[in-house]
Amino acid sequence: MIILKSEEEIQAIRKSSLIVAKVLADLEQMVEPGISTKELDAFAEKKAKEMGAIPAFKGYRGYPASLCTSINEEIIHGIPSSRVLKKGDIVSLDFGVIYNGYYGDAAVTYPVGDITPEATALIDAAKQSFFKGFEQVREGSRISDISHAIQKYIEARGFSVIRSFVGHGVGLSLHEEPQIPNFGSPGVGPKIKKGMVLAIEPMIAAGDWNVEIREDSWTAVTKDRSLSSHYEHTVALTQKGAEILSLWDEEEDLSFVKELPHA
Repeated sequence: MIILKSEEEIQAIRKSSLIVAKVLADLEQMVEPGISTKELDAFAEKKAKEMGAIPAFKGYRGYPASLCTSINEEIIHGIPSSRVLKKGDIVSLDFGVIYNGYYGDAAVTYPVGDITPEATALIDAAKQSFFKGFEQVREGSRISDISHAIQKYIEARGFSVIRSFVGHGVGLSLHEEPQIPNFGSPGVGPKIKKGMVLAIEPMIAAGDWNVEIREDSWTAVTKDRSLSSHYEHTVALTQKGAEILSLWDEEEDLSFVKELPHA
């Protein structure tokens, strides 16, 4: 069942999403050769708690960390460790929090120093395909219109769309209906309505779209070990139209974090 949110609930999810956005923006400044993914995870957890939020991923279905750190051929769910980032790597950071009972969720892929033109194009394609999907978030469209727009954009650039994982609804739970694949025919699936809050998250590969799961039972990698990129935002269809709730800029007001005691 798809749960439509009130304007008050959407504002609550916006607060959670802005905390996520702030953490990811701060992490961008830390991503450089020589830092470990475990250090990035520790920072994300500490920063979220300082703002009164609970890291959403830690313990979720047994996941052992607060941040997902997926390097190069890793698609999603990479577990932070003592592994150190190297110049030329790309790293996808996926983060979520619970704030005042509501979830926020977002992800971005960052370059580690200078990277190849192919890696740069891959990161940009994932980001731009999100916005192509976001353009479909309007009344009367269907969920598969988002999926189709993403797939069309990615494949036109010679990349492939990962098919084993999907976007999802967000609210009082981290994963709600509807599921949002990043591929498919347009014009099918649930109609998009005001009050929907969605995590749209293209996951793409430079090579083939087939996936393997590593022995840790979490980390998903491309079967052909080609590079992968991930880009995600929490969005909503409100009375004002489609809005991205987790998009950060330096003018965002985070004064609301004083509403709750720091964790």
